[in-house]
Amino acid sequence: MEFIDARRLTGPSLLFDLPGSILDVACTDDEAARLEPAWEKHLGRMLKAVGWHDCALASIRLTGGISLGFTAPVDALYAASEINEWAWAACEAELNGTPEPDFDEAVARLTAAIEEEANPELMRLLAAAAEHGVTLLWDDDFVSLGHGRFSETWPVRELPDPAALDWGAFRDVPSGLVTGTNGKTTTVRIAAHIARKAGHSVGMSSTDYIAVNDRVVDRDDWSGPGGARNVLREIDVDFAILETARGGLLRRGLGVGRADAALINNIAKDHLGDFGSRNLDELLGCKWIVSRAVRASGKLILNADDARLVARSRDYDGTIVWFSLQAGNEVVTAHIAAGGTAFVLDGDDLVLLSAGSRDKICGAADIPITLGGAARHNVANALGASAFCWSLGISLADIRAGLETMSQDANPGRGNVYEIDGYTVLVDFAHNPEALEALLDMANRLEPARKALCFGQAGDRPDDLIRELARSAWESGLDQVFVSELARYHRGREQGEVYGVIRDELIQCGAQPDQVGHRMEEIESLEAAMEWAEPGDLIVMLALERSPELYELLQTRSK
Repeated sequence: MEFIDARRLTGPSLLFDLPGSILDVACTDDEAARLEPAWEKHLGRMLKAVGWHDCALASIRLTGGISLGFTAPVDALYAASEINEWAWAACEAELNGTPEPDFDEAVARLTAAIEEEANPELMRLLAAAAEHGVTLLWDDDFVSLGHGRFSETWPVRELPDPAALDWGAFRDVPSGLVTGTNGKTTTVRIAAHIARKAGHSVGMSSTDYIAVNDRVVDRDDWSGPGGARNVLREIDVDFAILETARGGLLRRGLGVGRADAALINNIAKDHLGDFGSRNLDELLGCKWIVSRAVRASGKLILNADDARLVARSRDYDGTIVWFSLQAGNEVVTAHIAAGGTAFVLDGDDLVLLSAGSRDKICGAADIPITLGGAARHNVANALGASAFCWSLGISLADIRAGLETMSQDANPGRGNVYEIDGYTVLVDFAHNPEALEALLDMANRLEPARKALCFGQAGDRPDDLIRELARSAWESGLDQVFVSELARYHRGREQGEVYGVIRDELIQCGAQPDQVGHRMEEIESLEAAMEWAEPGDLIVMLALERSPELYELLQTRSK
C-alpha cells in the first residue's frame, strides 16, 4: 500500500455532496479490503475524541486503489485532512504490525488545529444562509452571499452579523456547468456568445480565462472550483457559464452546490492514468458529479451520440435534454415519444424537437464556426450550447442570433482558419485521438491538395495513447508531419523521447522517414510547414502551447 494524498473537499465530489476530507491510497483489492475497516475503526476513534459526532464516512474502490473520506465542518477542513492522515498512519501501523502513533498526543495536536482553524462567524453565517434559502460561497479568503449582481462578498475573517443583513437582497443568477472531454471550451464560448446576444451580462470561467463579457478578469486555467466562485462573485454578472474540468472535480469537488443546468458533451480518452480517472468508466464517474448539482427544476444536457452517457443516464431521476447529430437517434426518438425535448441535426438544420413539434433554429452552414457545416464537431458543440442556453431560459430566436454571429475570432485556438498565399492553416487544440479524428475529418471535408500536420504530445501521456493519436492522424491521409518537441511538457521524459514514439508509430503506419520532421518549438514546426506548403495545401496546427508569437505570425501572413 502507498499513501497518495489527503486533501480537502470543498464541494460535491465522488464521495458525497458535502465538504470534507478524502484520503487516496494505492493498493490491491485485497489490501483495500483490509484497509477500509481499519480506517473506519481508527478514524471513528479520532472523530469521537475531537468531538465530531455527525461525520458521514464514505469510500470508493478505484483502479489501483481506494479513496476514503468523511464529511467535516467547513471551518476545519485542513484539520480534517490532518485527521485523515493520522488515520492512515494508524492503519499502516496496524496492518504492518508496528507501534501505533501516540493517540493522546495526536488528539491534543488535532484538537488544537481545529480550534486554530475555527471560524464561528462563518458557521453562523452559513446557518443563517441555509435558513433564508440563500447561496453561500466560501473559500480560504472570501465568503459571499448570492450570485453576481445580487451578491456581496467579505473577507473570511471579517464577516457580518447575520441579523444585520437584508436577506431579501441576495439571489442567484441563472448558472450552468459544462464538462466532458472534447469541446468544453468551445461550447462555453458559444453559450456565452448566445447569452450576450440575448442581452445578458455574462460571467464565464474556462481553461483559458475568467471573463465578464469582453473584460478578461484573469488569464489562466480557471476550470476548477475557484473559477466558478470567482465568476459568481463578479457584481456585473447576471448569467454564469462555468467550465468544469476533471482535475478540479477530483481535487476539490464542485465549486458550487447547485446549478440550473449542467452539460456533459462526451467522454473520450484524455488524461487517463491519473488516480481516479484511469479508465473511461472512472472518467465518466468524475464528470457525472455535475449532475448532482442540478436543481430539481433544472436540466441535465447530454450527448445522445455517446454510448456511455446514454447508459449512465438510466440512473438519473431528473429532467434530461438530449442533443445529437442524428435526428433519427434511437435515444432521441424514444425520449421525444415520452414527452421529452432534444436538439438535433435534421438534414442540414439544427432543430428543437419535442412531442408534436419541430422548431428550426438555423442551418448548420449558417454558423460561422462550422466552416459551412464541414466542422461536424462544432455542429455538435452548437447543438449542446443551444440545448444548454434553452435550458437556462434563452429563446430560440436569441439562440439563432447567437449561433449565426459566432465567429472564428470569438473562439481562438479552436478550429481557426487562416488563408495564406493560396494555402490554408487550420489551428486547433485537439490533443487526444477522438478530438484529432474530428478535426481531421473537418480537414478532409475542405478537400485540400495535400495535408500536413504539426503537433506534439505531453510526456505524461502513456505510449499507447501517443501511438494511437499518431496512428489515427496518419490514417486520415497525411502527406507530411512536423513533430514539436514541447520542452515545457516533457514531464519526466528525456528530450526526443516522445518524438521517438510518434516517429516510430508513423513509420510503422507507412510514413517515409523524410515525411516526418522534428522541431523544438511549435512555431518552428509551423514555419517549416509553411515553407513546405504550396497553393491548395492545408496545414493542420495543433497548438498546445497557444503562444502569442504563433498567432501573430499567422495573422501577419494572412493579411
